Amino acid sequence: MTTPDEQATADPVTATDPVAGEIAAGYDFPGPALEFGSVVHGGVPHPTAQVRVPLSMMNRHGLIAGATGTGKTKTLQLLAEQLSAQGVPVVLADVKGDLSGLARPGESGDRVTRRAADTADDWTPTGFPVEYLALGGLGTGVPLRATVTSFGPLLLSKVMDLNATQTSSLGLVFHHADSAGLPLLDLKDLRAVISWLTSNAGKPDLEQLGGLSRATAGVILRELVTLEDGGGDVFFGEPEWETSDLLRTTPDGRGVITAVELSELQDRPRLFSTFLMWLLADLFEELPEVGDTDRPKLVFFFDEAHLLFTGASKAFLETVTQTVRLIRSKGVGIFFVTQNPTDVPTPVLGQLGNRVQHALRSFTPEDADALKKTVRTYPKTDAYDIAETLGALGTGEAVITVLSERGAPTPVAWTMLRAPRSAMAPLDPAAQQQAVAASPLQARYGTPLDRDSAYERLAARMAPPEPAPVPRRAPAPERERADDPAPRARRRTQPEPADDGVLGQVLKSSAFRSFARSAASALGREVTRGIFGTRRRR
Repeated sequence: MTTPDEQATADPVTATDPVAGEIAAGYDFPGPALEFGSVVHGGVPHPTAQVRVPLSMMNRHGLIAGATGTGKTKTLQLLAEQLSAQGVPVVLADVKGDLSGLARPGESGDRVTRRAADTADDWTPTGFPVEYLALGGLGTGVPLRATVTSFGPLLLSKVMDLNATQTSSLGLVFHHADSAGLPLLDLKDLRAVISWLTSNAGKPDLEQLGGLSRATAGVILRELVTLEDGGGDVFFGEPEWETSDLLRTTPDGRGVITAVELSELQDRPRLFSTFLMWLLADLFEELPEVGDTDRPKLVFFFDEAHLLFTGASKAFLETVTQTVRLIRSKGVGIFFVTQNPTDVPTPVLGQLGNRVQHALRSFTPEDADALKKTVRTYPKTDAYDIAETLGALGTGEAVITVLSERGAPTPVAWTMLRAPRSAMAPLDPAAQQQAVAASPLQARYGTPLDRDSAYERLAARMAPPEPAPVPRRAPAPERERADDPAPRARRRTQPEPADDGVLGQVLKSSAFRSFARSAASALGREVTRGIFGTRRRR
């Protein structure tokens, strides 16, 4: 471990500014760590005074915040690179499309060379293993889909902007589909179930649900049709994404970076932000408890995080908070990336121990209030005036505090951040298309499926029955004369064949109906739902 005195000897600047050495001592961890950059004090970077975060603390969640153009995306890229290099898979949202360059080595230049010198970084251009996904196949990526039943009523209500009453009612619709053995694979399945419940034929089922009114069901149906008409149907269906495909490493031990391309959906923020939350909820339900480990199993970067919380219901926010609190013990770290810390609800913000705050601008009274609130969330320090520093930060600089290996906050550090080693620009579209086509996941998820589900089963139930065939009479024996009245009388007294036959009698019997209801209920009990009402796949 390097002492402040040794740092001062190695760095003449630190010798004249011991405060930088004292700050760096709080980041001198013995175990594996990710490198942020160098301490800045007195407006000068100190290359030997390094700011780091322990790898083992990356599942304690974090926040990357700052105004537009201050370097949040590059910080995300820097952390994703180092996690991959240390064998940790990463999931990130690529909202603007400029993170696709992670797969290509960066290019050196004067700015990169100067930044490497200021941060004591042995910078080497490096590309990283990237898997490109696209929601519903909109964009250049392997299609990412979820079934409606797996997505669950709470997340779907967020997508459709339903109120609390409508959300509760949608939950009843899912409950009916689960218990009646009606698989909800895509949106037309859900529309079919709601249409059935609001029809005359489905009135008994609607009455059994109790809390679902026809008027509310009609509102939900209209919102569902609007979602379908807007192209939302392409995101739901099969093949459904498997959690294990987010946890891959390469043969050389590097973690695979899964980039969810969202540039085609920038005008539909509620949809893509909720889909990202579904990925987290799916991870939460599927992964086992692991407790504290020397490295996370996965780190999830939630870009444009404010979109997840805007207009969210109380129930939704409570569930997000619970997910963030509990998923840490499953080895998953979450970093929320947004412009202002106040974009994140206080119960969630309180669980984010690793903080990277880029510049905050104060142009309005609301900005000034947000700045004051941000300052109060940092540990006390005599090294900086945090409010003044946050307004003076340059691009690629941040005020940082993280959790040490023993879980205590580190000293506040004005940090000059290292430059990413991969390309800080979008990958060439042709190269990205080639990478997607060569992906082994494209063969598994590229072609949509449309299996028998609620839509087909309810369509068959509501179809008019086929007319029964007219029974054919056996020809009269030759010995019977046409004018012989006895045979005709005997034929009239014989019972006519039943139109339904033996199978029809069985289907109509009360015993069979009772058995069918029991079987449907048994099937329904196999559908168990988790923290967001999402399906648990067991």
